[in-house]
Amino acid sequence: MQDNVRPESMERITTPALAEAFISEQIGALRAQIGGDKVLLALSGGVDSSVVAALLIRAVGKQLVCVHVNHGLLRKGEPEQVIRVFRDEMDANLIYVDAVDRFLDKLAGVADPEQKRKIIGKEFIDVFAEEAARLDGIRFLAQGTIYPDILESGPVKSHHNVGGLPEELNFELVEPIKLLFKDEVRVVGKALGLPDSMVYRQPFPGPGLGVRCTGAITRDRLEALRESDAILREEFEKNGLAGKVWQYFTIVPDYKSTGVIDGKRSFDWPVVIRAVNTRDAMTAEIEEIPYPLLHHITRRITSEVRGVNRVLYDLTPKPTGTIEWE
Repeated sequence: MQDNVRPESMERITTPALAEAFISEQIGALRAQIGGDKVLLALSGGVDSSVVAALLIRAVGKQLVCVHVNHGLLRKGEPEQVIRVFRDEMDANLIYVDAVDRFLDKLAGVADPEQKRKIIGKEFIDVFAEEAARLDGIRFLAQGTIYPDILESGPVKSHHNVGGLPEELNFELVEPIKLLFKDEVRVVGKALGLPDSMVYRQPFPGPGLGVRCTGAITRDRLEALRESDAILREEFEKNGLAGKVWQYFTIVPDYKSTGVIDGKRSFDWPVVIRAVNTRDAMTAEIEEIPYPLLHHITRRITSEVRGVNRVLYDLTPKPTGTIEWE
């Protein structure tokens, strides 16, 4: 059997008992593979990398070195949650890298979506490689590869230059959840004791808020995006929509309109709400949000978020619109 092919006889992990059996099996396999060496992990705080981190902490403890890079494009509270859960609660060997200024300075004035993605991707690799180069005794690189990644991209080699890292950082891969589907990863994450906010975190693009702060990113507009997104997520959670809607977020486009705030003329940004349901992300339908809730969210955003004077609701399904705006 090939390492990257899920056997037909493999039972789907749907219960806590099956998750515990998987965890026990993986702990043994990880200890056998890693031995006494060190393993490095880029820990984003998403469910895949978080489950891999929790598995490795159980298996090899302080031999795991987690690197969390804050590029300034994460949602409100996410860097703090990674530190709290992994460093404070799980006693992980965690390196926190504040690279906000570095990323935002590189992105200043760049409006093209693909160029923004390339800058964010390259800068992340550079920051991670620099941190890795400072560490001694690293032999392995852990990744949160899951089975759909393999199906989409083909077999992953056990030794290769991962993610564009420099050749001198050519580590052996550790991929403990590579035969799991996303729903199985979540069951395992619950069994490992990760908080629901990580286990059930909705899909989040690799460039983070960079693709929702459309056009050239500015720090003040990015902050308006982060704050409005936090309000939307809070209200969806309080009103029972968090588990009903597949993905929901705000966008702050790079244009302004005239409004009135505190009796004075304003020239500020709109916030666009996007809420969709989908099975495969190839098509998507709009979630109908009750008007009283939309009005409440609008009042909160326009009164609590600086630089915003309008709230819009994107009613476009996919097709014709994509789920993200960039």
